Amino acid sequence: MKVKYFEETDTLYIEFRVNDIVETKDLDENTILDLDAQENICAITFENASMRTDLQRVTVEGMAKEVIF
Repeated sequence: MKVKYFEETDTLYIEFRVNDIVETKDLDENTILDLDAQENICAITFENASMRTDLQRVTVEGMAKEVIF
């Protein structure tokens, strides 16, 4: 899983799995889901992220044994 913030566009991108994206769905004008062929959510994009999320606080809980930062 990868979380990336693009300050220049105020976009938060959360990648859950690395699969080929076959469909992109707009949940609303600022939220986009990327789906694979089995309709698994591979990633979610939040536009205007600083107004819609708490970017100052990131918490990771219940991680697997291997953590890569």
